[in-house]
Amino acid sequence: MENLHPVLPPEGNNDRLLPDKLGRRKFLAYVGLAASAATLAACKKDKDENNMPPAGSIDLGTGDVGILNYAFALEQLEAAFYTQVVASPYSGITAGELALLTDIRDHEVAHREFFKAALGAKAIVSLEVNFSTVNFGSRDSVLGTAKAFEDLGVSAYNGAGQLITDPAYLLLAGKIVSVEARHAALIRDLISNGSFADSTVVNASGLDLASKPAEVLMAAKPFLKSVLYAGNLPTV
Repeated sequence: MENLHPVLPPEGNNDRLLPDKLGRRKFLAYVGLAASAATLAACKKDKDENNMPPAGSIDLGTGDVGILNYAFALEQLEAAFYTQVVASPYSGITAGELALLTDIRDHEVAHREFFKAALGAKAIVSLEVNFSTVNFGSRDSVLGTAKAFEDLGVSAYNGAGQLITDPAYLLLAGKIVSVEARHAALIRDLISNGSFADSTVVNASGLDLASKPAEVLMAAKPFLKSVLYAGNLPTV
């Protein structure tokens, strides 16, 4: 049995990884996992024989570790996007919009750093992103991309929940997807007030949509230079 403990960097070093005023303790309190973060453990044995990933690709891994790396990859993408948005605000951005987008950036960076610390040596490498199709000077382009990322993130966590076996990880995913859903609702209302829960994301039963990892990674692929391999992730 292999234990996976979130070995967090020393207090000073960890704080510099996060945006200003977003330290480790603040984030752990924010997600409500201050107690469980130190005891997260993956007791699922890796498969004896993995599918071989293509040369040059990044294997997300197997079992719960693979699902955490899958989430880590998505959080890397979102964090990189909002970091760029805040660093070079689009034309005509209001102070209110900038403040809201900065909050989202801080959340996504916190999510990214949490997964990185929790996975430790099992974490995938930092990904190379490709935002060449995004016009960061255009409100429509930025918010349209943000909407795509947030809707994708919510459906990704919804779809991955059934693949997680460790209750602690499932709790973590539930806490993060609820934040992602808040982001999605906000971005949608910035684009068109009242569209926060329309039929494109909520079905006739009042449930959010769920997507399989393969579908999510295909949608994210245009925004990544890095090539991800999900062939060893668990399936239902």
